[in-house]
Amino acid sequence: MACSACGSDATIALSLSAEYRDYAPSNAAVIDVCTQCLTVDPIEGTADSVIEPDDEPDFSRISDALPTRPERAIPLLLAIDLSSSLATNRSAIESLLEDVERAGTDPLLAIDRLVADPTLEPAVDLERRRHQLEQLLY
Repeated sequence: MACSACGSDATIALSLSAEYRDYAPSNAAVIDVCTQCLTVDPIEGTADSVIEPDDEPDFSRISDALPTRPERAIPLLLAIDLSSSLATNRSAIESLLEDVERAGTDPLLAIDRLVADPTLEPAVDLERRRHQLEQLLY
């Protein structure tokens, strides 16, 4: 499936646990994450009828700067996607970044590393958003 933001065919399908579906576009159970711009798109239908997401996703296909464990990477990716509108998504972003932190990863450090990754061109200006995200957390 091509990315809705940049048109790239390089995406990774991820199944979401029930706790993260409310944060996904269209409350999707399965999402596609673009490996170039980090945009999250819903995959319509059920995981069985549309696609079989990886049981253990290889997040290094997105970036070596991304945490490797799903309980850290998925809420971070969802928070980044929601960061295009901080005012509208403030509480969701706060909750997701707190989940990343509780799982053992510093979300701001992970964002700094993603900003520094030359292979990524995030749809959201992470460099500008980083300070605002820091204010949400602390």
